[in-house]
Amino acid sequence: MRLVRYLAGGHPRYGILRGGEIADLAEDGYSSLSRIRGVLQVSEVRLLAPTVPTKIVAVGLNYRDHARELGMQVPENPILFLKPPTAVIGPGEAITRPAMSAQVDFEAELGIVIRDRARRIGPGEARKHILGYTCANDVTARDLQKKDGQWTRAKGFDTFCPVGPWIETDVEPGDLLVESYLNGERMQSSRTSQFIFGIDHLVSFISHVMTLEPGDLIITGTPAGIGPMDAGDEIEIRIEGIGSLKNHVSAEFGVRSTE
Repeated sequence: MRLVRYLAGGHPRYGILRGGEIADLAEDGYSSLSRIRGVLQVSEVRLLAPTVPTKIVAVGLNYRDHARELGMQVPENPILFLKPPTAVIGPGEAITRPAMSAQVDFEAELGIVIRDRARRIGPGEARKHILGYTCANDVTARDLQKKDGQWTRAKGFDTFCPVGPWIETDVEPGDLLVESYLNGERMQSSRTSQFIFGIDHLVSFISHVMTLEPGDLIITGTPAGIGPMDAGDEIEIRIEGIGSLKNHVSAEFGVRSTE
């Protein structure tokens, strides 16, 4: 099942994508998937980011090939950081390069969307708290990441978390192909079987740190091959069994900071 959030009649709504049609859901979103109140054509609406998280929990260095690429040791526990909800944009929206950064990179990632509140759950309980999976791009101002020595500014700019185009509920996430394409050229290609920490472990581990709320997004790390984007570029994240997320890059008006 593909769950979508979309704009119709000037208002965000929720639905189930079925071919070229959307089954429009009741006002309470994904919580009641059987309450269908009508059908719309996909061509009549604009797809939005499929979830509105209270927080985005990101995982650093979670692919073995990426750890080798960076010459870093495999971590003992998941490396966690947060991106603000204001970083989220949907398919087709523009990633804005901030004027204060000289290098903005793409990072293809599998996203996990949480179904309901999860606190201190075991790995065996993780799947029942997962609504589904989506494509995500952990956009990063790489120069600021290196300069600051921590990641909040570098990964927290508005538009720095493209998500979508939908939530896929019927996919097994253990061995999916994850790729990025910059202007049509493949830049990243790996499989989730390369994860250092698997889906169940991640959800359980994070739930012992912070309460996960419905709609929260976990992005699970990126494979080798990350690189910079320039204004005018198109970046595409493709994940097997889920779909393709495309965004273009625009420049922010203003003078680049030299601080």
